[in-house]
Amino acid sequence: MSTLRLLSTFLIAGALLPLPGSAVAELLAPFSVSNQSPLIQIFGLPGAAESTVLAPGKTAAALVFSLASNHTSSSDTRENLLLDGETSRLTLGLRHGIGNGFEVGIDIPWVMHRKGFLDRFIIDWHDTFNLPQGGRDEGPFDRLAYRYSRDGVELINVGESTEGFGDLRLTAAWQLSRREEPSGARKTLALHSSLKLPTGDSDRLLGSGSTDLALWLAAENNWRASLGRCSLYAAAGMMALTDGRVLPGQQRNLAGFATLGSGWAPWERLALKVQLDGHTPFYGGSDLEELAASAAQLTLGGTLGLWPEGWLDLGVCEDLAVSTSPDVVFHLALRSVF
Repeated sequence: MSTLRLLSTFLIAGALLPLPGSAVAELLAPFSVSNQSPLIQIFGLPGAAESTVLAPGKTAAALVFSLASNHTSSSDTRENLLLDGETSRLTLGLRHGIGNGFEVGIDIPWVMHRKGFLDRFIIDWHDTFNLPQGGRDEGPFDRLAYRYSRDGVELINVGESTEGFGDLRLTAAWQLSRREEPSGARKTLALHSSLKLPTGDSDRLLGSGSTDLALWLAAENNWRASLGRCSLYAAAGMMALTDGRVLPGQQRNLAGFATLGSGWAPWERLALKVQLDGHTPFYGGSDLEELAASAAQLTLGGTLGLWPEGWLDLGVCEDLAVSTSPDVVFHLALRSVF
């Protein structure tokens, strides 16, 4: 039996076994995803956050990995843009409950821009389902070329593999309300904030060079169903950004973002989820969709309960607003509370 088949059998069997004492509600937590375009991931755009705050003394740890395949090009009489390559982001996130409905945290990212290996796989996938290739099958395979020029001046040029620490984020959250009903339903609301610091190298698109402050509300309605539990969750907020070093003449200083998602946990160890994320443009003064259009992406996937307070998120993100986010992003997150 191949290793992949053995792993799949193990995960499916594990999902069908009961997990005494597991927090089923954690299975339905939002995917911590955001736009991984090389020109957007440099900012402090938050992933969707939970609407519950950690109890005093509790700590949550998450190791989040996103692998994004980018392939888009646009040009007009003044501008020329090419985003062709793979960007990976590995983030260690820590949160700690400090009491009185508050928690604090930190996100430490490691960002990698690579030539990659996914082009042929994605081309075959698009052929199988008769999806448009968007020119991916015509250009060179597995290259790294993140370039942008305006009025003949080259403003961005990343053509060699690079990696390093990204921009550090400090986070905090406050539980505004939490209501448990006799029926087993739970309604929660939390206020979140994050402060992103310019610790990454903006010349290599590891950071933006800006300091970003984000505030947002996260809400969830979680209830018992005839089979398992269901949830409907949403978030919305605003970001304020100082002037950064990536396209400083075009960067906006305000952006809005929102999330809407739903989940179903038919068993104690398995949840299926769908999530829609979007944001307003981070750049202006351009006619190119990659810079000037609002973005929307859809994530499909689920969560496996691995141990009583440990979960594995698996998701695939697709760009709904074409060219505003990567063609596809593979998302994995290992989460635990202790």
